[in-house]
Amino acid sequence: MLRRRDFIKAALAGISTLSLHPLGWSHSDSSSSWLWSAVDDAQGHQILGYQPATGEHFRIGVSERCHSGCRRPGHPQVALFARRPGRSFHVLDANERREITRIEARSGYHFYGHGTYSPDGRYLYATANRIHDGAGLISVFDAEQGYSLHGDIDLAGIGPHELRLMPDGETLAIGLGGIRTHPDYDRVKLNLDDMAPALLLVDRRSGTILERHAPSHHQLSCRHLDIAPDGSVIAGYQFQGPAWERRPLLAFRSPQGTYNEISLPDELTDELRHYIASIAIAPDAHRALATAPRGHRALLLDLDDGRLVASHSLRDAAGALPDRQGGFWVSSGLGAIYRVPGDGSAPQQLEALNLSWDNHLS
Repeated sequence: MLRRRDFIKAALAGISTLSLHPLGWSHSDSSSSWLWSAVDDAQGHQILGYQPATGEHFRIGVSERCHSGCRRPGHPQVALFARRPGRSFHVLDANERREITRIEARSGYHFYGHGTYSPDGRYLYATANRIHDGAGLISVFDAEQGYSLHGDIDLAGIGPHELRLMPDGETLAIGLGGIRTHPDYDRVKLNLDDMAPALLLVDRRSGTILERHAPSHHQLSCRHLDIAPDGSVIAGYQFQGPAWERRPLLAFRSPQGTYNEISLPDELTDELRHYIASIAIAPDAHRALATAPRGHRALLLDLDDGRLVASHSLRDAAGALPDRQGGFWVSSGLGAIYRVPGDGSAPQQLEALNLSWDNHLS
């Protein structure tokens, strides 16, 4: 395990040059760097704020298990979404360390656990499901009007999951999982035979679908993704077919709009057990990292060509986020938090907390 005082020296050396808190607002201590995650512990469902450089952390209790979060640009706010199929999202004031509002889904709708803000922080875009017909939507909320509903974007598909904003600030990239669920049946998958997953690019203002890229098999559920400054997208799949079949689990959308799946060694693909949980891109190192909790793996890829740089054994690897020093923070469902260097060297465990991290870091 990396000694705390050694880590602090290294972390502050790299982070002290930042002028903004990584959540997007000015902070009296510009060397502070907080991570956010949904967690579960002996007290129940929590949202955790964690500072890797010092180990400081705090928890905010919530009423249901949450999944992923996003930071509001220019404001000390973080939104975290209930885990699919979820009925609410929570908005926190990170400076005051408290929940400031909870937004409930409309009757007949639920959320899918992910969202992102517009560049100016006014609008929050959340993936959602209209329950009666299974229509996949992006619900748009006006943060300046108390997160009132502004409208919906119809995605002409089922099961949108993670979404992020492209570098142009106008286009949303969405992992369309293709899986229909219903809150009355918890997480039961209702349409495995006729799934139609895709990676979508959508104009956030008009709702026009600009690109639709289908995986090589209809049961490769396109769930998670991250975006590089040049518009490259790495997408992660979760295969819903037979356990004995071998399918690619990662894909690359180039800045020019071409779409190809990434080949990994057969033995490694088998180890991943059909499941990619989180994708993160470190633009300063041209590296991407994908976690595979069922296979206990963290995969480091070269962003330029999709080449596998390293495959690290990491128990129940869960959330991933760039650390702004060419590497990544990676959480574990078993409670540990790691730094994974971008050069392919071994992960460094910072510490282990008595909790279970969810599959995403913000």
